[in-house]
Amino acid sequence: MKTCVIDASVAAKWVLPSPGEPLAREALKLLEDYADGELRFVVPDLFWAECANILWKAVRQKRLRPASADSALRAMRERNFPTVSSHALLIEAFAIATAFDRAVYDSIYVALAFTSNSQLVTADERLANALAAHLPVRWLGSL
Repeated sequence: MKTCVIDASVAAKWVLPSPGEPLAREALKLLEDYADGELRFVVPDLFWAECANILWKAVRQKRLRPASADSALRAMRERNFPTVSSHALLIEAFAIATAFDRAVYDSIYVALAFTSNSQLVTADERLANALAAHLPVRWLGSL
């Protein structure tokens, strides 16, 4: 079974569907493959805080009702993706961040992909474009 690191930009496509949302279909296909047991996800602990923040922001912007955001967060937590401590990834993440001029937050996901011998899938096209030639990063739109 193939393992992927996913970041919060992918998960956001699951919980904030809107008409014409770019890459929503690709993100949902990944989730279906996970649910069917064809794909395994692993995430850094940072993922959970970022997902909750995305939902909070959607409530604040009136894109979601608080109850809907709460339900989405609870459903996401129930998936119980294997989670790795960011603390364990900091040295590698900092090296990636300084070498490629990327935020440490993003580099934590990349470091997890590198250390787990898997690939980061992200909806952040700029991140993917900056790193894909050097590190195991793939843009969601290229799946």
